[in-house]
Amino acid sequence: RDSLETVQVNLGYKCKLSCVHCHVNAGPTRTEMMSLDTIEELLSFLSLRSIKTLDLTGGAPEMNPHFRYLVERVTAMGIEVIDRCNLTILLEPGYEDLADFLATNRVTIVASLPCYLEENVEKQRGKGVYSSSIKALQKLNQLGYGHQPDKPLHLVYNPIGPVLPPPQQQLQEDYKKELSDRYGLVFNQLFTITNMPISRFGSLLISKGEFESYLDLLKDNYRDENLATVMCRNLISIDWQGFVYDCDFNQ
Repeated sequence: RDSLETVQVNLGYKCKLSCVHCHVNAGPTRTEMMSLDTIEELLSFLSLRSIKTLDLTGGAPEMNPHFRYLVERVTAMGIEVIDRCNLTILLEPGYEDLADFLATNRVTIVASLPCYLEENVEKQRGKGVYSSSIKALQKLNQLGYGHQPDKPLHLVYNPIGPVLPPPQQQLQEDYKKELSDRYGLVFNQLFTITNMPISRFGSLLISKGEFESYLDLLKDNYRDENLATVMCRNLISIDWQGFVYDCDFNQ
């Protein structure tokens, strides 16, 4: 492990979507949500440590009723806040001013967009998700995200099936070209994530008889040079109940 720089917090498992790759099995029927008491404990911890970044995830972290209170308190501390956003939440009834709130507080957005093609996105995330995601990205661009240095907009790619993601830099170039040509969209960086064979995705692999072959694929592609940037070396993960983990995947 490296020095602690980031605290990643899961604010709850409730989400409008039920994505195939979700490793916490989030969805519309989940009720787990971080309480205000636990959020106050989190704020006390952040005030005692030299933490650079608070990374908020879920489910849809914005669906926690205390999301905005937490963001305002933490940004006032001078700590960067990352919102792991599924984009569609920005168009939901009751959240119409959420994008403006994120922009006002200079929240870094890391948004999931599994592909720049509609068919692939809807196969993984559900019908209508692609068009909603594009509209949300357009809204964020209008607010300066992806254009202004204090409003970073990053996208995340997850493979659809039991395969590894392609090289990140090349895929980023493809994303930027396709989204710009099709919709005039801009963003800063693309992050590719290899799906963990756990929870919903693990169950899908087992049901299709692909679990062992996927593990072999992961092991066969191990590279020493990837260790320097492997996830979770400089963070701790806190679940909705306040329990601490060494990595989000281990919840």
